[in-house]
Amino acid sequence: MNIYKKIKDFLDKYNSSENKYIRLISQFISFGFVGVLNTLIYLVIYYIFVFINPKLYIVGGAVGFIVSVINAYYLNSRFVFNDSSEAPKDRETSRIVKTFVAYGCTFLLSTGLLYIMVDIIGIDEKLVPILNLFVTVPLNFVLIKFWALRNETNE
Repeated sequence: MNIYKKIKDFLDKYNSSENKYIRLISQFISFGFVGVLNTLIYLVIYYIFVFINPKLYIVGGAVGFIVSVINAYYLNSRFVFNDSSEAPKDRETSRIVKTFVAYGCTFLLSTGLLYIMVDIIGIDEKLVPILNLFVTVPLNFVLIKFWALRNETNE
């Protein structure tokens, strides 16, 4: 049994809890695991492009972003928020678009915060991405749970 399966089984126990606060915390933790995996996927793709040709860093970043958001959509919709239903094509398309919009908005917010914190406030550029996570991760969670993947089972 792999480690992800063990973690998922543990979190599923709480994800199905009748207590909505325990379920919410469990979903947030699961969302964090998905985020770590997506970051790794993004970085692998990015570095593959950079390894092939350092001038392809923008392409690598774009492809990495697209693949990681598709992965985020799949894992969040199927495992984090436990939506195993087959959605109609138009609803599925809408949810995928909303997922890209949510992640795109927080990407832009993160970039803006990066500029403000480093260039205007003067916070060390090595620390700012970590500080940004305290804003973008909860915001992404709310956008994905209550907007992009909203359904009767995850409210």
